[in-house]
Amino acid sequence: MKRQSAFTLIEVVVAFALLSLVLITVFEIFGSGLSRAGELERYSRALAIAQSELASAGIEEALAEGEMRGETDDRIYRWVVSTQKQVDEADPNRAMLMPYSLYRVEARVAWDSPTGVERQVSLSTLLIAQNK
Repeated sequence: MKRQSAFTLIEVVVAFALLSLVLITVFEIFGSGLSRAGELERYSRALAIAQSELASAGIEEALAEGEMRGETDDRIYRWVVSTQKQVDEADPNRAMLMPYSLYRVEARVAWDSPTGVERQVSLSTLLIAQNK
């Protein structure tokens, strides 16, 4: 009598167990990759908003010390632009004699991640404005 070679039940169960472990690992990697891609997209949009706010500083209105706040139309991103006049610590009176002033402009953009944690990006620059 010829004996046929075939898989036993134990071999089939072990093969399915290994296959399920591999698939679970692949799905976890894929899911975390999608999550990270979404997080990077939100970060990129916040960075673009901060750059836009810095670029518009001093264009529509003259630079002045203070803060401006706002949010995007979809209410996902909140931004704050703060402007501070830079003063020479060694000679504060010198600034009154100069025709130009130096301002530090900082744009901060905040948003809530899907996990509920607040994320934030901040950019700053120095701008020169003519004294009045």
